[in-house]
Amino acid sequence: MKFATYKDGSRDGQLLVVSRDLTQAHYASHIASRLQQVLDDWNYLSPQLQDLYDALNAGRARHAFAFDPLQCMAPLPRAYQWADGSAYLNHVELVRKARQAEVPQSFYTDPLMYQGGSDDFCGPCDPMVCASEDAGIDFEAEIAVVTGDIPMGCASDRALDGIRLLMLVNDVSLRNLIPAELAKGFGFVQSKPATAFSPVAITPDELGEAWIKGRVHLPLQSTWNGRKVGLCDAGPEMTFHFGQLIAHLCKTRNVRAGSIIGSGTVSNQGVEKKGRTDWPKGYSCIAEKRAMEILQNGQPSTEFMKFGDTIRIEMKGLDGHSLFGAIEQEVVPAKQA
Repeated sequence: MKFATYKDGSRDGQLLVVSRDLTQAHYASHIASRLQQVLDDWNYLSPQLQDLYDALNAGRARHAFAFDPLQCMAPLPRAYQWADGSAYLNHVELVRKARQAEVPQSFYTDPLMYQGGSDDFCGPCDPMVCASEDAGIDFEAEIAVVTGDIPMGCASDRALDGIRLLMLVNDVSLRNLIPAELAKGFGFVQSKPATAFSPVAITPDELGEAWIKGRVHLPLQSTWNGRKVGLCDAGPEMTFHFGQLIAHLCKTRNVRAGSIIGSGTVSNQGVEKKGRTDWPKGYSCIAEKRAMEILQNGQPSTEFMKFGDTIRIEMKGLDGHSLFGAIEQEVVPAKQA
């Protein structure tokens, strides 16, 4: 199934069921008005929504209309929890190597994760609102899952059964604010503005053979200012799969329905060519590009995002069609938001 939330002037919007090809939609208000309701009562409501989804795809839904991503909020406009991991160790290795810092051995067995703000998510086409270009504005292309109820101490293989939905993410980072915050030892606050999500959230079965043991084996495409800069494979180099990330989160507490867990920046290792590292698959955040430039040339040459810059994040299925729709945002100053 595929779900979206349309803007209606309220905080939580109106739930839609969206066709597999993302062309048609149908309000689900006769079943549930908000996605959180569905997550809270999944076993009862999801079969009814499946019937509507099947009818929509078959052209039998009586009140279908053209789907417009511009009208979308985040599928979950606000959530009880947003915890973002760092499951691609190549990203961690590269960034730390650029600043001549070792990767602690524990990072390879115990996932990194931070608790983000979940009270004010952005829709897929909403602007990236930033107070200043001096903050070092960066996009981060990621994947996220949305869970049902997961009990404390749940094992990673069982945690996979609790995944209800997947989404794409732009986890915006203000790179120049991060060092001072991390130095305090308590993690990100001001350096992480509102996170944006894809137009639709999809059930794992929509991925078909690309969903393998908690990993999405498909490329994630990042296009910055109209130029494709990343086509990173999200599957093989994901050190910790989503079940392991969920198990990490619920080790000492319950994880409740509607919790969102992010993968961290999707990242692939480069290929050594003539003493230099080439990235045929590109990058999913500017920080990685700058880290590579530091390692190769001693200093970065790529600047962070400026007002007016755009970012597009999208994933296509094995059939070449968009799975989640695209995140398409423009960076704007706060006074114009």
